[in-house]
Amino acid sequence: MRDEEDHPQRFQKWLEDLSKGIVSHELEALTHQGLQIELAQKGLIRCKFVVPEQLSDRDGNWHVGAIAVLVDNVGAAAIASYVGHVKVSVGFNVSYLSTAKIQEEVEIEGKAIGHKDKLSLVEVSVKKKESGELIVIAKQWMSSKTSKI
Repeated sequence: MRDEEDHPQRFQKWLEDLSKGIVSHELEALTHQGLQIELAQKGLIRCKFVVPEQLSDRDGNWHVGAIAVLVDNVGAAAIASYVGHVKVSVGFNVSYLSTAKIQEEVEIEGKAIGHKDKLSLVEVSVKKKESGELIVIAKQWMSSKTSKI
C-alpha cells in the first residue's frame, strides 16, 4: 500500500497522463492537451492552461463542454490527492460567469473542501490568468469508488 504522502504526486501524474492521452479517452486527451500542473498538495491541485483553437465554439470562445470535462477531472484529482483514490461524481454544479478566448491563459484550481463518510466535496475555480476574472466556479460531490490508479 502506498504512503498517504504520495497521493498528490500520483494524481498529479494522472492529470499529466490525461493531458498526454496516455490514460484517457479521446475526449479527455483533447480537452486536457497542454494542461500544466503548477501545484499538487493534499486536497489541492492548481493548473494553468492555454485554450487551444480546437476547443472553441463558433464565436471563438472556450467551449463550455470542454471546460466541464477539464473541471470534472481537476476536481477528481483534488479529491483523490486527499483520499488516495478516484471517486465517482454524484453531483456536479457548474456556474459559467465569463468565458475565455482561443490562446488565452487560464488558471484552474481544485480544492477538496469537505468529507463525510463516503462522500467528498470539491470546489473548482477557473480564472483568467492575466486579469484574475472568474470564468467558472463549480462544486462537485463525489462518492467512493474502489478502482485505484
